Amino acid sequence: MRDLLSPFVLILLQGYQGCCNLGKNTAMKKTLTLLLASFILLSASAQSYEGTVDYQKKDERAIIIEFDYSPAIVERAIIDKMEKLGLKKKESKGFLIYKGAVLTDISSEAADYMIKVERKSRKDKDESIVYLLINRNNENIIARYDPLVNSNAKTFLNRLASDVDAYNLEQQIKDQEEVLAKTEKKLKNLQDDQEAMEKKIRKLQDDLKDNAKDQQDQQKEIEKQRQVLEAMKTQRKG
Repeated sequence: MRDLLSPFVLILLQGYQGCCNLGKNTAMKKTLTLLLASFILLSASAQSYEGTVDYQKKDERAIIIEFDYSPAIVERAIIDKMEKLGLKKKESKGFLIYKGAVLTDISSEAADYMIKVERKSRKDKDESIVYLLINRNNENIIARYDPLVNSNAKTFLNRLASDVDAYNLEQQIKDQEEVLAKTEKKLKNLQDDQEAMEKKIRKLQDDLKDNAKDQQDQQKEIEKQRQVLEAMKTQRKG
């Protein structure tokens, strides 16, 4: 895709330079500027490309794309998208297998779609590379170099970027909701602890009042018993 865009970008640049040299036709310069910006954006977003992947001990032609997300996020996003399309996966030797599937964005005919997601490199744990392999009747469709199918497959992978972004955002929202729920639960526990402690304090305060009254009553009893003792002592003879 980028190779196809290069001649157009070159023509636009030449046209823009011609307008600037003439110093005229401001409308034309604005149009060329917008077109140039559009082509540059399109070129930057066209990330998928053709390459090979090891499948069943053979190098097979595949469409490849890279994402700045961990393999776990990318794989779950792909599974989620395929499930929304009504497709259920099987797994075999690191590949997600969708046998006899119809992906109308790629082809109206049923085919076996094999998708592999792996870490881009050992040091890039949050970067992934995705391989898409398409077989029909045990023939690698990508290896046919069918321009329409291969182009559709590349577009399909390019559009996965928005699905991965959306899935990652939903995961972040879900994770944040869990963090919020945990912090709210911790606050509730603290509030429950406070209520329990205040209840204990109120009971202790009531106990203190009862204790103070008991001490007063006991002091009166002591005085009473002391008087009894003194009375008894006065009855001594000699």
